[in-house]
Order: sequence, then C-alpha cells, then structure tokens
Amino acid sequence: MEYMCLLATFFVIVVLGFVSVIFFEAYRRRNNHEHVAVPAIFEDPNSLKQVPCPHIVDPAAKYISLIIPAFNEEHRLPGALDETMNYLQQRSAKDPSFSYEVVIIDDGSADGTKRVAFEFVKKYTVDMVRVILLGRNHGKGEAIRKGMLHSRGELLLMLDADGATKITDLEKLENQIHAVAKKEFNSRDSAASDPSFRISDIPVAVFGSRAHLEEKALASRKWYRNFLMKGFHLVVLLASGPGVRDTQCGFKMFTRAAARKLFSNVRLKRWCFDVELVFLCKCFRIPIFEISVNWCEIPGSKVNLLSIPNMLWELVLMSVGYRTGMWRISNST
Repeated sequence: MEYMCLLATFFVIVVLGFVSVIFFEAYRRRNNHEHVAVPAIFEDPNSLKQVPCPHIVDPAAKYISLIIPAFNEEHRLPGALDETMNYLQQRSAKDPSFSYEVVIIDDGSADGTKRVAFEFVKKYTVDMVRVILLGRNHGKGEAIRKGMLHSRGELLLMLDADGATKITDLEKLENQIHAVAKKEFNSRDSAASDPSFRISDIPVAVFGSRAHLEEKALASRKWYRNFLMKGFHLVVLLASGPGVRDTQCGFKMFTRAAARKLFSNVRLKRWCFDVELVFLCKCFRIPIFEISVNWCEIPGSKVNLLSIPNMLWELVLMSVGYRTGMWRISNST
C-alpha cells in the first residue's frame, strides 16, 4: 500500500510539473507575435543601397507577392525559382496590369542559399525579387510571417522552396478569391459608388489541398507513418476545429486584409503555424476555402518522424495559450 501511495504521489508530481512547464512556455511566448529579431532590410546587390521596406499596413503596390521561406535550399531553390519567374514573366507579358514580386526569406541557412537568392535579385532587379535575411534559424512559421508582413501585394501567396506544387496552380486559388470578392462587392450597397474598392480589402484565405491524394499516400506509406499522421490529424482537429482537411500544405493564398490580421497575431514559429492560421481565421471569421492542387514529393524534405513530437508540443501550447487568454488576439491592424 505504501508503495502504491508513493507511486501515485510521484505520478501527480510529474503531471503537475509537466502542466507547469506547458503554462510557463505558453506564457513565455505570449508576445511572440510582436518579436522582431532582425529588422527587415532589402538591399540592392547591384548598387549596395538599402531599399525602403514596406509593411503590411501600407497600401498594396503590387498585384501579387510570392513568399518563399528557405532554409538550406541551395540545391532545390534554383529550379523552383526558375519555374516561378518564367511563369510570372510570361503572365506579365500577356497582361501589363499583372505586377508581382517574389520575397525570399533566408531562415539562417548554413549553405549557399543566400548566394543563390541574391543571384536572382541581380538577374531580375530588387523590384521583382527581394531577400530578407533572418540571421539565424527561427523556423518556417517565423520566416513566412516576416515575409508576409513586409510584402507589397494585394494577394499574398506562400509556397515552399522545393517547388512541390505547380506554380500555375496559384490561378486556382486566385480565381477562388476573385469569386468571393465579386460576390462580396455585389452585396455591398455602396459598392457601385466606391471607386477605391480593391480585392485586397476583403479578408479571404484559400488553402491548397492534397487531401485528394490521401488514398494513394496511405497505400504507399509505412503503417506506422499512417498511424502517426492519423493521430496528428486528430490532434489538429481538437486544436483548431473541423473544416480544413489539409492544414499542412505549403501553398496558401491570402488577401492583404486577411494577411494583415493573421500574421500580426501568429505566435508559432515552426511547423504548426498553419494550424494556428486556421484557428485565427475562425476567430476573425475569415472564410477559408480548400482547393485541390497538383503536388509531388521532392527529395530533401525537412520534415521527419522526429518532427511529430515538436508539432504536438506546439499544438498543446497553442491550445493553452489561446484558451487561457494568455495569447490575446489583436484586431487593431
């Protein structure tokens, strides 16, 4: 009996200790959305002059911004950028009103990612391609947040540096936003008399989705990977609620109004920031649409089985942070 009492006491102490660690870490991250480790500076590699840095609260100066986070992507980034720039240039040649920028965020890479990125700046000019250097590795979520907050587009697309999703699929997401914006525009009483109305004024989020590929993936993956992924999806469902089948696809588009609200509040810096975006969309009542995209797995992924525990840890922190009120949502932007 004495042994059982000691065991029960030890168990309670461990649980209380773990809960205390969760609350302490959630409290420590309460102001993560305000943290800016390195000021965002754009440098023209041709003239070596600094270029004025825009902010998400400024009016849009481009039609679309493409946000590409990169960590040790020296080998995969060139191919993806070549494909992206070719598409953007061809579309711009057909439609002179189509203006764009590509913002590459080097998340503390230890290889030649910075060199590769600046080669594209030199080739296409700093007006078309810009690079933000974070100095040290912060995580994909922080890299994308920094890029979003310092972009100029009416529409803002985040995409991975490996080119796993075909760049032409951005038109699927874009068309969905236009359809929603048109419906919203027509429903406004004063819309017809408001010449300043822009698509960027309507908060909308459109997520690229690989859910249609799930059956094939289940058949080709090892059983334990399927088990872990199913478990992760269950935890995501509990943390952010239903409505989005694929939260982790790296191909997502936002209007400027939506990005302003979301990325001014995001606190998670690594893999689970996508889940936090879903949670915040629901808090702000920003409509989310899922669109199937063409996706293929590219060798060199940074995600592995060891990433799962880190993802679960971030989801727990997010749930505790928001549900206890430690993580306050700002609607001032």
